[in-house]
Amino acid sequence: MLLRGAIGPSQVYPSERRRYSDPTTELEVVRLTDPAHATYLPSPFARTVTRRGSALLCASDRTGSMQAFRLDWKNGEARQLTNCEALDREALSWHPDERSLFCFDGPALLRVQVNNLRSRVLYRLPEGWKKGRGFSISEDGLYAFLVENRQSRSRIRMVGLAKPSATTVVELEGTAEDPQPRPRRAGILYRRNGESLWLVNYDGADNRPLRTADGKSGPAFWSADGRTVLYLSYSGETPRRSFLREHTPDANADQLVSLTTQFVSFQPNADDSVFVGASGSVAAPHILLLLRVTHREMTLCEHGAHRAQEVKLLFTRDSQRIFFESDRHGEPAIYTMSLQALVEPTEG
Repeated sequence: MLLRGAIGPSQVYPSERRRYSDPTTELEVVRLTDPAHATYLPSPFARTVTRRGSALLCASDRTGSMQAFRLDWKNGEARQLTNCEALDREALSWHPDERSLFCFDGPALLRVQVNNLRSRVLYRLPEGWKKGRGFSISEDGLYAFLVENRQSRSRIRMVGLAKPSATTVVELEGTAEDPQPRPRRAGILYRRNGESLWLVNYDGADNRPLRTADGKSGPAFWSADGRTVLYLSYSGETPRRSFLREHTPDANADQLVSLTTQFVSFQPNADDSVFVGASGSVAAPHILLLLRVTHREMTLCEHGAHRAQEVKLLFTRDSQRIFFESDRHGEPAIYTMSLQALVEPTEG
């Protein structure tokens, strides 16, 4: 392990918050960051929002280089947490105890202590390998999962966080992406060759494709209890239809949850009862709320992104607020909306 120094006094930047009424729904939206510079949410599979929901982890180039920040959405202040040379803006995640964060600076996986901003290298990509798409932390905080690519091959690596170590879970010809550890079980969900969803054990055993619905599979998430996989399925029709489906790997069963208004990205809340989605419709580029029990959608606001597929979405753990990323006003920025009048609270 290579110890690295702190970045010096923690720099805190003033609020950039701006409130406005959405043109479609007239609901209040708060833009948390200035679109004059780029600010990004991490990977949808990362630990991004704090347990109390008061702050989130993000990446921004507001200092002139891409760095990690703790953004307090209530007062709008942003505290700089890193001083990296080549931060990977997707590969950011809190440790479950939120006293430290993990990030990639070039080929090095760092653990940064929040109280003093000291960092250490936990892992470094081997020579000849490049970091692929996807980074996540197990719910117990013991392991990180990432993808490495070399020429036409990919492999999923499991890195020990308490006792630094690294093992290859699976290596394949083609591409692996978006490894997600299974809650309460030693399994990993991942995407293979851009379309199919696969499941593999931590030790590499039982590596198999999930028998999902016909057609291309889109974004996918484990349910809160780890029993099922919630995913988008796209038809081959023109215009393409989008379905929210649920797959149960242990029973090899797959069922429809709801038809959606052309969702291209989505995220479930803490108990999988409500979903927020970004529509890919050019005529109606909206953020929508989908209630599982009624299969009904409610338009929250316009996302207005140039590429709807790149709209990232997040719930707070109590389901009372969402955050999303969009470039509708210039560079990518982070927005938030309250759901207190629309969604019952959930336990975080």
